[in-house]
Amino acid sequence: MQRAHGRQPDALRPVDIVPNYLDFAEGSALITWGKTRVLCTATVVEQVPSFKLQSGEGWVTAEYAMLPRSTPTRQPREGLSGRRGRSQEIQRLIGRSLRAVVDLKSLGEYTVILDCDVLQADGGTRTAAITGAFVALCLALESWQRRGALESFPVRDRLAAVSVGLVEGQLLLDLDYEEDSRAQVDATFVGTGRGELVEVQVSGEGHSFPASLLDDMLGLARQGLAQLQRLQDEALKLWVPLPW
Repeated sequence: MQRAHGRQPDALRPVDIVPNYLDFAEGSALITWGKTRVLCTATVVEQVPSFKLQSGEGWVTAEYAMLPRSTPTRQPREGLSGRRGRSQEIQRLIGRSLRAVVDLKSLGEYTVILDCDVLQADGGTRTAAITGAFVALCLALESWQRRGALESFPVRDRLAAVSVGLVEGQLLLDLDYEEDSRAQVDATFVGTGRGELVEVQVSGEGHSFPASLLDDMLGLARQGLAQLQRLQDEALKLWVPLPW
């Protein structure tokens, strides 16, 4: 099948990550992924949830929202409309994913809150949010360590996310909105720099699919994850001494 702009089946859309995009947040990153744009900010607070009190461990959590005109037609603000089901599922995914690469004991009793705001959506908002939030997280924790609040940098490995889908019988890396809307199988892969998986979400859109397809999807996802992690390193290297 012919993809937009002649993109090959195993090619990502153009991805650009601007670190420290905002002046006031401890860490921030604007990630542009094709036509999708997500602003990710990291805030460090000197407290932990009640279930972490006196544990000596910190916490990482996330919030996710789409702006009203992030899509071709205006959507009501989620806080006013009460439509939060999908956003809650995505923000839990972001938080789970980031916690997988953070040493919560080394973090100490601090909480890092990642706010992921979708400025424009054209498919892959959750993968862009995870990939950009990782950069914002690293920037925030490096600044916290620089001020003497942390003894060591608590991020143990890279983290990124990418989508893979089966569209018209062909496996494609990094689906845009138009491709995602036609996918027979749609998957999100969250992976580390060491090649380990944090989470895999796969669904057949109205049809079953052979289990053997997962191996091919994983191979394609790993190619994309490696490219994204190189882009994260490029965005971070002037700001953070990379420990991996």
